[in-house]
Amino acid sequence: MSKDIRTEFDSMGEMRLPSDCLWGAQTQRAVGNFAVSPLRIHPYMVKALCLIKKHAARANASLGLLDESLSQAIARSADAIIEEKSTDQFPIDVFQTGSGTSWNMNINEVLSNKANLLLGGEVGSRKPVHPNDHVNMGQSSNDVIPTAISLANRLLLEDAVAGMKALEESFSKKSIEFSEVIKLGRTHLQDAVPMTLGQEFSAFAVQVGQGRKNLEHQKTLLCDLPLGGTAIGTGLNAHPGFAPAAIKGIADETGIPFRPMDNKFQGISFRSSQVDLMGVINSIACDFMKIANDLRLLTSGPRSGLGEIILPTLQPGSSIMPGKVNPVIPEMVIQVAAFLQGKALSVSIANQHGPLQLNMMMPLISHETLTSLNLLAETSRVFAANCIDGIQADEENCLQAIEGSLAMVTPVALTIGYDKAAELAYKAYKEKRPVREVLYESGLLKKEDIDRLLDPATMTGEH
Repeated sequence: MSKDIRTEFDSMGEMRLPSDCLWGAQTQRAVGNFAVSPLRIHPYMVKALCLIKKHAARANASLGLLDESLSQAIARSADAIIEEKSTDQFPIDVFQTGSGTSWNMNINEVLSNKANLLLGGEVGSRKPVHPNDHVNMGQSSNDVIPTAISLANRLLLEDAVAGMKALEESFSKKSIEFSEVIKLGRTHLQDAVPMTLGQEFSAFAVQVGQGRKNLEHQKTLLCDLPLGGTAIGTGLNAHPGFAPAAIKGIADETGIPFRPMDNKFQGISFRSSQVDLMGVINSIACDFMKIANDLRLLTSGPRSGLGEIILPTLQPGSSIMPGKVNPVIPEMVIQVAAFLQGKALSVSIANQHGPLQLNMMMPLISHETLTSLNLLAETSRVFAANCIDGIQADEENCLQAIEGSLAMVTPVALTIGYDKAAELAYKAYKEKRPVREVLYESGLLKKEDIDRLLDPATMTGEH
């Protein structure tokens, strides 16, 4: 037999696997069974599983169920994997058995082998540390995987919130910078009354801020962990003190107030906390789509469109039209938003597939939620740094649009009545002349009154 291959045995018989890998027979079977995509376990899921196994071992030792030397070896091995930040030893496809049993056995086997090396044993020997008897003591894949999903979501949520905070601050700064830039508002894509560009950007800032606050609210909802429920929620084969001790250890290490779930049956069979999380992300994606499309409209042209703002010039926009520059970052954001909305739907569908006592689409839920949080965090930062921070206002274009707008007649209606104002607006439209000029000719108001009423600054509510 090749020196690059070793043989292990499990309940199903002989299994050949690479000699230098730390996983075992069950992982290798899963690698062969589920080879359908390039998608693998998320690094934060690995971290979450390591935290669970580390503090499970410590809890079992404190309860007198696990030898202290074995507990320490498991904990040290888990710390090493977290420190390495590597997923090389976790080769199983995301699309696998719905409970995530293969991922749970993967971490059990890797930690078992790593611990045995620390204790002078051999890879594949399953002694003195056994993947099931010791690493998985008091646990089932059915409570470990949903616990890991919520734990990983909660850990990664911090970065997504930070990314959105950066974007919110960028919009807020621009709203102040553009507070004196008067422009035309638009409804139904038609001319409306004047506003400031700062007011327009303030709406973006507030909306991003609301999404950020909604995301922060998810922190509390993700702290309830079903660990200790084992197979279906009854806690069979787990010591009554196991879950409180293990979860306290996780909470103390992370500084996050994780707590045992009151009803572990619910925590194992439902993934509603992930649906809630993705509901917020879906809402944020809708907001990002609207904001990015607004920026594309505001920068359109630059000569035949609105052209009210100038986006940073990042790259040539055409292989055939020299000098063309496209709104590439907003277009990137639009695609990300569509992608996130699809992920939210995927998690909604997955949560429905929890027949009786177990959800059977947990690996997919893990992948969709964690990659969504990653994507939201990075997109927010890039949107802020590569687009929003560098936006400039074209004040001349903004003012020209105001003076030519028929909506300028709006404040005059209070003085001469709606019908007469509409008649003058229609005349200005047919003759392609400014409202101000038609009003001067009408003799209905004094020139100074017309100029006072048609002062765009007084229409913005800022003065």
